Amino acid sequence: MFKKVITHARRSAKILIIFSVSVFLILGMVAFLYKPTYSVFIKGEHVGYTSDKAELQKMINEYIENGDGDNSNVAFVQVNDLPEYKLCLLKKNIVTNDEEIYSRIKEQGITYYRYYAVLENEEEKLYVSNFEEAEKVVNGLKEKNSRNTDSISILEKYETDMKDIITSEEAISKLYVEPAKVVTVAKRTNRYSSSGSVNTATTTSSGVASLGVALIRPVSGIITSRFGARSSIRSSSHTGLDIATSTGTPIAAAASGTVTFSGYKGSYGNLLVISHGNGVQTYYGHCSSLYVSAGATVSQGQTIAAVGSTGNSTGPHLHLEVRVDGVAYNPQNYVY
Repeated sequence: MFKKVITHARRSAKILIIFSVSVFLILGMVAFLYKPTYSVFIKGEHVGYTSDKAELQKMINEYIENGDGDNSNVAFVQVNDLPEYKLCLLKKNIVTNDEEIYSRIKEQGITYYRYYAVLENEEEKLYVSNFEEAEKVVNGLKEKNSRNTDSISILEKYETDMKDIITSEEAISKLYVEPAKVVTVAKRTNRYSSSGSVNTATTTSSGVASLGVALIRPVSGIITSRFGARSSIRSSSHTGLDIATSTGTPIAAAASGTVTFSGYKGSYGNLLVISHGNGVQTYYGHCSSLYVSAGATVSQGQTIAAVGSTGNSTGPHLHLEVRVDGVAYNPQNYVY
């Protein structure tokens, strides 16, 4: 009985040894011919193989967080379809294609940029790269006592289109508006001795001329008569724009320039004319007071006169004209 047990044990040991050797040889052959690899799929489509799943996914994650790294304003990249990995064995002569897979991911990426818009009266004017630069713009305008300081604000933006970014110094230069000058004016009579020269021809044009200068609103109010309108109180079509507001309302220069006429001029009443160069002039009619004389240089936004109802007028308002080489153009093409 004991001899049978020994014989059976020896036979089992031989079988076990043969099995182990066979498994070892098979594993060795597999290791020699094949390598563990990850098969990669995007939206169920097989796109290639990678031998290092962790390294490939690290590249993809960095791309999602920082983009290609060529723009510091990249906030993130939206990738809707990330790769899926399945472990498999491939013959060693099959080449992995990590770079190609990475390129497939980048093809579907949507890049979002982060930057800051500087707004004036809630309108986006220009863009800077970060919040620190935006703060410099606001503080810089305050230090220079810019007239528009109270209307400046900052808005953080996330967009797929990158705007043109400028420095804080450039932004301050573009947004700065000289503070209004306080003018002490002696008491005046209702009529003034005229100084300078003025063209009051009724020549008008319905086109749009290039001014080469940006205009601001001289006053705020209600438009009561538009350019080209006809009325019983005038002999020709309206050469300007009437903006009604209360008597004494300060009138600001629409742009900087030189005063070429200041005084009383027939139906215009008390009239002030500013030349802005290149034949461009602005007219301010029916004023109750004129604060500057012909030959004076004025800045954009400077108080130059006060609203009135002098001359051919039915109530207090500003008559504003824009002329180029003596021809009147519709002021609403440039302001209001």
